[in-house]
Parts: sequence; C-alpha cells; structure tokens
Amino acid sequence: MNNEIWVFVQLNGQNVEPTSLQLITKARDIAGDRPVVALVAETESMNVEATVKEYGPDKMVILKDDQFHNASDGEIADALDQVVTDLKPNSLLFPATVLGRSVAPRLQAKLKTGLTADCLDIYFDGDDLVQVKPTYGDDIMCEIICPDVRPQMATIRPNTFKAVKAATDTETVNYSFTFHPEANIEVVSETPVINSAANISDAKTVIALGRGANNEKVIAKAEKLAGKLGGMVGVSRPLTDNEGFSHENQIGQSGNTIAPDLLINFGISGAVQYAVGIENAKQIVSINTDAKAPIFDKSDYAFVGDADEFMSALLDQVR
Repeated sequence: MNNEIWVFVQLNGQNVEPTSLQLITKARDIAGDRPVVALVAETESMNVEATVKEYGPDKMVILKDDQFHNASDGEIADALDQVVTDLKPNSLLFPATVLGRSVAPRLQAKLKTGLTADCLDIYFDGDDLVQVKPTYGDDIMCEIICPDVRPQMATIRPNTFKAVKAATDTETVNYSFTFHPEANIEVVSETPVINSAANISDAKTVIALGRGANNEKVIAKAEKLAGKLGGMVGVSRPLTDNEGFSHENQIGQSGNTIAPDLLINFGISGAVQYAVGIENAKQIVSINTDAKAPIFDKSDYAFVGDADEFMSALLDQVR
C-alpha cells in the first residue's frame, strides 16, 4: 500500500468533467507529502492529458481502450479495479456526478473497502482521510473515517471546491489492463446529450426561490427571468415538494452546490443548510422582506422588500 491520493478523472465527450479538476486541486491542498495521482480511462483517440496536467497532479495513470467510448458503469469499475488492486493507492476520490455515484460503489464492492458519498469536505488526520458530510436531516455534519482498510473512498459534490491551475512536472504511466465486456449488455443506439446547462450545478446564472417566493405567480416570473438571462431556477428545500421542482433543483447541503457568475435569491432567509451550497457563487443578489435575514450577510447586493414586486421591476429592465 502506498500513500498516494488518486482522483478519478471523468470525461464528458472529449472534455474533462470540471469536478475532477476541482478534486485534483483539493487533493493537492491536503496532500502534504502524499503524491496526487489523476486516474484517466479514455479511448485511444482521446488525449485529455494536457488539460489534466495544467492542474498539477504529480502523476497520471492512464487506461486506454476504444471500448471506453460506450462502456457500461460496471465495465469501467472492472477496469479501475484492476489498476487499483495492483497499485494500491491510499485514497481514491470520485466526483459525485451521475457516473461517479454509479461507478464508485461498484468499485468499492469489488475492493471490499469503505465509501462515503456526497462529501462537502475532506482532510487528513494522520493517515486517515476524514470525510465530512451532512446527516440527520442536514442538521449535523458528521466526520467519517475508514481506519482499517484501503483505499479510502469518497465521492465529493460538484463545485464544493475550486479548480486552480498549478505548474508541476507530471509523470505519465500508461497502465496495461484487460477490458472485460459485460456479456449481458448490448448498446442498441446512442443519443448524444446536447451540452447545455441542464444541471443547475453548471448554470452561470441562477434564480433561487425560497419560502418567501412560494407562489405560482412568482415562480412563473422566475422561469421567465431565468430564460431571459440564460440561467436556471433553483430552490431551497421547502420548495422541492412543489410540482415542477425536485431534488435536482435544490440548492444547499442536501441538494446541489452551485458556483454561478450571478445568483439572485428571492425570499430565501439564508439558513446554514442553504448557505453551504452557495459559497462559491461569484456575485450574490438577495431580496427578502426581513432586513435581518442571514442571507444578506452572504450577499454582494441586498434589497429589503417584496420578491414579487422586485422581480416584476427586474423583468421590465431585462430585454
């Protein structure tokens, strides 16, 4: 067993999924003298190494096979199992994306180790990776360790950390493995996903609605405003029960962590569970009738007043 921290680099088409780069930066921050290793599984024609190297991993372990083009989650987990079992890293981090949340537990079961899902922070205490995540209805942040087995595994939510480029000499290792196709799966057809802000975590502009903006008229205006600004509508936890919204739209500790260029909060008080999800927003505007609402402490611009009236006035100004 070595002391390396590995980060699984997820690829979306020909591009690196941003959370993977965020995790490389975080791994470097907490590594101390531990090497940070980027784990890449790609087709023969892909070459994302230059992009990954910009973020400063000490080493890249690369698995190449054209069958990764449409590999199932189980096939990816099988390939990763071979290299992880052989090279024995101390820790292994995955982005908490749809793919990461599927591959990581499959790999964890093969490795017979522990996995903490949807972490909001990680740090080392000696040789133990402390994995921090919300629990008990998001009222408590718990710290989880895996002291007896390795690798220590965790998935981390997108936009929890910032990706920062770093110059370093990165060693490249092309790992030889055997791709094992799953006999009971056949790809019949493919429909490429159009690259748009279909996920609120990726949106550059977010219109966020809370309990103080919970009526059909305001929600309709928010959708219109988001459309004009090229953004998306997000909600605090109370509004996830509304028709048209779900956990996918939720911002906060038990929802999505967002990092938009512009976040406009309507009727959101700013409880700690929500505030955790907006820490990386670049500019925050908040509207609330309560002048003492905690959200104003997080905001660059604040307006004390009615959410509906402010939104109507803003819609008149946005062309």
